[in-house]
Amino acid sequence: MTPPRTPQIPVVVLAGFLGSGKTTLLNHLLRNRAGTRIGVIVNDFGAIEIDAMTVSGQVGSTVSLGNGCLCCAVDASELDTFLETLTRAPARLDVIVIEASGLAEPQELVRMLLASDNPHILYGGLVEVVDAAEFDRTRQRHPEIDRHLAVADLVVLNKTDRVGEAERERLRAAVAELSGPAAVISAVHGRIDPELLFDPALRPDHEDKVRQLTFEDLLREEAPDGHDDHLHASYESVDFTSDVPMDPRRFMEFLDSRPDGLYRIKGFADFGEGDRDHTYALHAVGRFLRFVPRPWARGEQRLTQLVMIGAGIDAAALSAGLAACRADGAARTDEPGRADQPGRADAADVERAMWGVLRYVQEQAPEPEVFDAHGTADPREAAAEA
Repeated sequence: MTPPRTPQIPVVVLAGFLGSGKTTLLNHLLRNRAGTRIGVIVNDFGAIEIDAMTVSGQVGSTVSLGNGCLCCAVDASELDTFLETLTRAPARLDVIVIEASGLAEPQELVRMLLASDNPHILYGGLVEVVDAAEFDRTRQRHPEIDRHLAVADLVVLNKTDRVGEAERERLRAAVAELSGPAAVISAVHGRIDPELLFDPALRPDHEDKVRQLTFEDLLREEAPDGHDDHLHASYESVDFTSDVPMDPRRFMEFLDSRPDGLYRIKGFADFGEGDRDHTYALHAVGRFLRFVPRPWARGEQRLTQLVMIGAGIDAAALSAGLAACRADGAARTDEPGRADQPGRADAADVERAMWGVLRYVQEQAPEPEVFDAHGTADPREAAAEA
């Protein structure tokens, strides 16, 4: 189950020290994007052959910062300039990746993204790439790596083919201890499943039949044999669907205590009596959480539909935890003053329970314009795609 696309574009920060494999991982994503339009901001001069990189034939979909480090900006205004370029309607991007300088402070990039005034973007997580073969030496030279790992949402332990099995397990345990609740996955040559970071885009048939040569096409012939095998083996995906509304208090308790390694949660939640008029789109990456309410469509089936993605997670426990969040229409007898009124939902209590959800509500971004081949806005297409 893949939730419908929203107008907001997730922005993923790709960080890691020099030589960890950030560019290799980024090139892998571009080779295996499966029709997803990726915009890229690079602030390592010469790290990627910028002239060759276009996204779905859209010249200008890649922004090279060249000299200097993006995170040294005084405020978010400079970053907003680049993001504004990439979020313009003609590009119709699905995701933006910022490849940070090897000596960048990733938490500053995250801070600027969260402070951005651009209504078309959404924080997509901080991915920290670690060189397994050089990890100990890197920590000696750059002890700040501990701080970087502590704020990561996903850690890619890269180049694991260069260490033995025992050493790999030791490194994984060390990285997991430093990164806390972040999911940790192992990789070789930066080959991770793109679905960890973004959802595959579904395109109308005519867009695939007639299109310009893309960066993915240019790189496909260079890809090593068998590089896509078993990319899903390092993580697990759990689906949950319920036609019974979720109890907002129990659901927020579940989200507040979500286990280590649970990297992404996406989907829609129905809170029943908590808000009869809206379904709530949920976007969680690492510890970051946002709800975006939207009105129910006429005739739309009222469901809660969620997808959870993580590494080292207990799928059965997650499913059971969500099932326990379903509202049963009865008051909880462990709440003061409610044991004598079974089977009745107090309106004031439901309203109080919804405050936990509303703390994380973000208003929906304006609908993007959609342009035809002549650059003319087509409001009907925009409405259909929303």
